[in-house]
Amino acid sequence: MPRDDSILASHSQGLTLEAIRPLFPLLERNSAGAILVDAESRLIWINACYCRLLGIDDAARVIGRPVAEVIPHTRMPEVVRSGRPILLDIMEYQARQLVVTRLPLHDPASGRVNGAVAFIVFDDLEPLTPLIGKYRRLQHDLAAARRALASRGSRYALADFVGASPAVLEVKRRARLAAARVTPVLLLGETGTGKEVLAQAIHGDSPRGANPFVAVNVAAVPESLLEAEFFGVAPGAYTGADKRTRQGKFQLADGGTLFLDEVGDMPLALQAKLLRVLQEGEVEPLGSNEIKRIDVRVIAATSRDLEAMVAEGSFRSDLYYRLNVLRIQIPPLRERIADLGILCETLLDRIAAESGEPRAEITHEAVALLQRHDWPGNIRELRNVLEQTLALNEACSLIDVPQLRAALPLSAQAGTGPLPTASVRPLAEIVAEAERTALTNALAACRGNKSRTARLLGIPRSVLYDKLAKLSEKTDT
Repeated sequence: MPRDDSILASHSQGLTLEAIRPLFPLLERNSAGAILVDAESRLIWINACYCRLLGIDDAARVIGRPVAEVIPHTRMPEVVRSGRPILLDIMEYQARQLVVTRLPLHDPASGRVNGAVAFIVFDDLEPLTPLIGKYRRLQHDLAAARRALASRGSRYALADFVGASPAVLEVKRRARLAAARVTPVLLLGETGTGKEVLAQAIHGDSPRGANPFVAVNVAAVPESLLEAEFFGVAPGAYTGADKRTRQGKFQLADGGTLFLDEVGDMPLALQAKLLRVLQEGEVEPLGSNEIKRIDVRVIAATSRDLEAMVAEGSFRSDLYYRLNVLRIQIPPLRERIADLGILCETLLDRIAAESGEPRAEITHEAVALLQRHDWPGNIRELRNVLEQTLALNEACSLIDVPQLRAALPLSAQAGTGPLPTASVRPLAEIVAEAERTALTNALAACRGNKSRTARLLGIPRSVLYDKLAKLSEKTDT
């Protein structure tokens, strides 16, 4: 068999011009377009099909010109410069999508890149419809997976814990301290006060903010399933168990934060295992002898009196001390009634955004009526009342006392006669007063340090200066 030195050179040094030259007639007849460039990315050959595609009536006019001047958006100079092929690339030309393959050419003696060849594989994407459909399905699955991962992150920031009363400012101050540390946090407060919002805000502001935030409501999981829910299940751990490993909440939260809501409802047997996990930083899945190391920051929350439970023996004292490193007491709504106007404004904004309906306003008389209720359900109950009011009054754009009375519980309406107008003030005035109080208290807490005050309030320093200037103008007048 005759020896072909050019083919041998192409195998040892890369594809050469001599090796590809016999393909020119084939590319001329069958390719939807083919070109050849030299080491300076100048066009040295172009077939007739490519000329017709580009609207070139005489190929000789473009030979010797830089290829980028002849073919917009070409990547041939990149191939010549890098020496790396670009296979099955999609190039757009005048609203047409072309599938192009580009290959570098090498000098047989030195092995250096001395040009490149490109040819259009498809000038019509119709034959690729099945492949493109599969690619789009993969993109859809990838987007769904990313959304699932995003749902493991925090959705709330500290600004979502709305309020400007002194009690709320103290909660935010402690939350910022907690975010800067990796110690366990214990959130105490009645149901509906916003414990999970605060937990997510602490996680989001912490160095772990980009990692998972996994929440589990201990009271909502049957006692028989709690261990599997927390620590996972090995394949075939019990009759009917999945044949695949099922990860527990600790494994899912590895590197991030695990939020234990209603931790006071945890059975004593599981409390001992949770304590060991917190101390040793390792879990053992149900039905497995394999120990898995985990790195999880725990934020616990409860509406129960853990100290009383420790005293009566229903909650382990050692676990309580392990969780109660940084405690944050969240005040009930009845103790921060000055925040009611701001909360109504914020909740109405969120309801409108979620429903897609126009935002409703609320009168100061309606806010005054709300202030007479003690709110045992706290912010969750307040949102429920506002949503009921909007649902009972179709296309309601203004919430006033008559509309509100129908949604308030009977206990809240008992004995509510005509509202004393002397105590009713415009909502803007109530909000302004709350803001002044917040600024004054924050400045006092930070001893006049404006940078620390801005961080405590969760606002930019420039905004703080503007608010202080307006407050000073009002004081002078």
